[in-house]
Formats: sequence, C-alpha cells, structure tokens
Amino acid sequence: MDQYQYLLLMAACVAITLPLEFVLRARVYRRPVRLLLAMLPVLVVFVAWDLLGIVRDHWGYSAEYTTGVMLGIMPLEELVFFLVIPVCGLLSYEGVGYVLRRIRTDENA
Repeated sequence: MDQYQYLLLMAACVAITLPLEFVLRARVYRRPVRLLLAMLPVLVVFVAWDLLGIVRDHWGYSAEYTTGVMLGIMPLEELVFFLVIPVCGLLSYEGVGYVLRRIRTDENA
C-alpha cells in the first residue's frame, strides 16, 4: 500500500477541492480551454525543472512510495502532482473569488 501513498494524496487533494466547483461555482472544470491554457505553461516549466533536477541528481523519488510507473526518468506521480495541485489552486482561487463577489454584492444591495 505504501507505493500508492503519493497517488492517494493527490486523490485526496482532488476530493477536497472538487466540491468548490459545485458549491462555490468555481467553474474551473466547466471551462476546459481556459484550464488548459492556464495549466500548459506551468506544466512545461515545472516538468522541465523537475527533469533537470533529476538529471543533475539534485533529487530523486523513493521507490517505496511510488508505483514504479516511469515517464522516461520521471515517476508518474510527479506528473500527476503537476496536474492536480495547480487545478486545486485554481479551484480554491475561483471559489474565494465567488465568495468575495457575493459579499460585495450583498453589501451593495
């Protein structure tokens, strides 16, 4: 079970922030083109950064806590991290924005 810890953590991040899409109307998943445009630069920069760190032996990944599925020299879990965490950040940002807009609207009413 230890080899799935990283992926389980990413699943928990998605599960915790997913309700923001519906409860706080974050509308992140409902705008896939905007999501892709926001994610692409982050993904390119951080995957390149990570690959450089791996090649230069600045860091590595424990086989004990990863599945062993590799995408070249990068573990699958690391790519999943670069996808999940920015989406969770966007959901949180949009959710907070929705709440602040509601507060402003209620104050002006």
